[in-house]
Amino acid sequence: MNGHGDAKSITYSSTRGCPTQKSISFRSAVMRGLAHDRGLFVPDSFPTVTPAELESWRGLGYADLAVEVIGKFVKDDEVPRDKLKDIVTRSCGAFRSGEVTPLVKMAGGEYVLELFHGPTFAFKDVALQMLGNFFEYFLSTGSNDGRLAVLGATSGDTGSAAIYGLRGKKGVDCIILYPKGRVSEIQERQMTTVPDDNIHCVAVVGGTFDDCQDIVKASFNDTEFRERVKLGAVNSINWCRVLAQTTYYFWSYLRVTDAEKGVEKVNFSVPTGNFGDILAGYYSKRMGLPVGDLIVATNENDILHRFFEKGEYHRENIQKTISPSMDICVSSNFERYLYHLAGDDSATLASWMSNFESTGKLTITGKKLQEAKADFKSAKADTAATLETIKQYHEQGYMLCPHSAVGVSAVHQLNTANSATVCLATAHFAKFGDAVSKAVNPLPEIPKQLSRLWHMETRSSECPNDAKVVQAFMERRIEERMERHKRRDDRVKVVKNMLLVSAAVGVVAMAVSAIRRR
Repeated sequence: MNGHGDAKSITYSSTRGCPTQKSISFRSAVMRGLAHDRGLFVPDSFPTVTPAELESWRGLGYADLAVEVIGKFVKDDEVPRDKLKDIVTRSCGAFRSGEVTPLVKMAGGEYVLELFHGPTFAFKDVALQMLGNFFEYFLSTGSNDGRLAVLGATSGDTGSAAIYGLRGKKGVDCIILYPKGRVSEIQERQMTTVPDDNIHCVAVVGGTFDDCQDIVKASFNDTEFRERVKLGAVNSINWCRVLAQTTYYFWSYLRVTDAEKGVEKVNFSVPTGNFGDILAGYYSKRMGLPVGDLIVATNENDILHRFFEKGEYHRENIQKTISPSMDICVSSNFERYLYHLAGDDSATLASWMSNFESTGKLTITGKKLQEAKADFKSAKADTAATLETIKQYHEQGYMLCPHSAVGVSAVHQLNTANSATVCLATAHFAKFGDAVSKAVNPLPEIPKQLSRLWHMETRSSECPNDAKVVQAFMERRIEERMERHKRRDDRVKVVKNMLLVSAAVGVVAMAVSAIRRR
C-alpha cells in the first residue's frame, strides 16, 4: 500500500488482434478509446488481489480504496501515485455522499448499492468524473498536442454524465449524440442545460441509440477524420470506465462482509445494456474478489438474456420500454467478454464478430455455452414485472428507478434475494418520473438539482442519421470554439501587454520623479 515501486503498468491489446494495437499503454488505451482495428482494448494480464491484501483494504474510505484498485493496473510509469490519488480524490469529491456509493439494506435482507449520488444522479458519474480528470491530466502532459474531440452516443445517462465530467476541461470538445425523442425529458435537459462552450449536444433525427452508436463507430473507423479532429471515446467502450467501476464491487463486498459475518461470497445483480457495468464485476472476480453469482438483468430488449439462456446472441429490433438506458439490441462491451470466452483468441473472436456483423447472429453451443452459464446467470423483467417491483419496494419504504427495478426483479426470479446479494441501483427514481408514476402516485419529492432543470435555458442541435453530416457538424463546431478561444486569448494578451506598458510607464515616471527630487 506504499506506492508502486518499480512495477510496470498493465498493457492492453485489441480484441481483434491487429499487430499495431497490441501492448498499448494505459494512456494510449484511454486516449484512443476504440482500437484502430475496430476492436476493444482488454488487459494483457490481470493483477491479483490476495485475501490478505483485500482484508487490509477493509478500513479504507472509497477514494483510498479506488487508488488501491486502480493502482493494481496503473503504476508510476503511467501516472505517478500522487497524481493518481489527486485524480481519484477530485473525482470522488463530486459526489453528494461521503461514501460515494452507499449500501442500503432492504427489508428482505438483500442490499441495494446506490450508484446515483454523482452530479447527474446516475451510475455513470462514477466512471466519467474519473475519465474526465484522466483526459485532462494526459492532455496536460503531452498527449494529442493538448487537444481531444470526444464523440459519444447515449441512450440516456451516458450523455449527461460525460458532459458533467468534461465540461470546461481544457483542450476537450465533447459531442454527444442521442436519438431524438428516445431519451427521457429530464435526461435531455441534464445534457442541454450545460452552457459550457466545449459541450455540443446533437439530437439525431430518425435514429435509435444503435444508430448513434454506429455513427460513433464509423467516425472512429474513418482514419483521416479520426486523426484530424483527435477523436476520443467516452462511451463504455473506453477501458477507463470499466476500470473505474471495479472499485464499487470491492467496496460493496467489504461493506456486506462487515455487516454479514457468515457471508463469504457476494452475488451482484446488474441492470444491463452495454455490458460495461457487469463486466467490471467479472474483472473484479478475475482479480480475486470473492464473487458468487453475477446476474445479467435485462428488460424486453433481452439479447444478453437469450445468449446466457440459449447461446443465441441474435440481433432483434429495439422495443421502447420504461427503462430506456437498456433499450439496446447490441451490447458494445460484450465483445470483451466474448474475447475471453474465445480463450483470449483474437482470430476466433474476429471470426465471430465478422459473422455477427454480416448476419446479425452469433450462436454458441456445448462447452462454450456451459462456460458462459458458469460465468453469468441472467433474468428478464418486462414492464409489468418492473412496475410491480417498484410498487412493492415503495410499500417497503424504498424507491427504485425502472432500471434498478429490473435488477431487483432478477434476484427474486432467481431466488437470490438474501443478505449475500447486492443489487446495483443505477439511477435516481426522479430521472424517470413518468415511468415510476405508473406504479407510485403521487411521487415523493424530487431533488432540487433536478427540479430546477425545468427553469433553465436549453441548447442543442439536430442532425440527420448520417455519419458524414455529423462529422461535418463536429468539425464546424470545434473550429468555431477554437476561433472564439483564440480571440479571447488574444484579447487577454492585449490587456496584459497594456498592463505591462502601463506598469512600465509608471515605473519610469516614478524614477523621473525621484531624479527630479534630487
